[in-house]
Amino acid sequence: MDVVDFREYCLGKPDTTEGMPFGETVLVFKVGGKMFALMSLDEVPATANLKCDPDLALDLRDRYEQVRPGYHMNKKHWNTVEIEGLPDVELRKMIDHSYDLVAQSAPKFAGAAVPSGKRKKPPRTATSTARKPRAVARHRSAVARRRARC
Repeated sequence: MDVVDFREYCLGKPDTTEGMPFGETVLVFKVGGKMFALMSLDEVPATANLKCDPDLALDLRDRYEQVRPGYHMNKKHWNTVEIEGLPDVELRKMIDHSYDLVAQSAPKFAGAAVPSGKRKKPPRTATSTARKPRAVARHRSAVARRRARC
């Protein structure tokens, strides 16, 4: 896989956006406003940072010399991967894993589809947090008085 294939594969993921917030040499891929991949455009060999489960990150670093702790990232949760040094199937799995981790934790909008099929609860409104009417409060007080007599 080369840089162009990597970019196309990342952009093929649902709701993925790309940008260059760190300058013209780093391409960032986001889902739900959160980064799941960063690709350096000026390094040889081409590298990318991918989010990863901490245990899997250690395993991948042991298996492949092209996978190292994330450069300029939290080394526990990110790996730096040489794009052209890994089998395409393995690199796609790493991209998928990174995307899934971030998509699950990205802000969800009420009614928006998410990978797990769950929906975010709508925010609490003034009516849902309002105090109960006085009639209900009086009824509860009457019940409490009756219980106290028994």
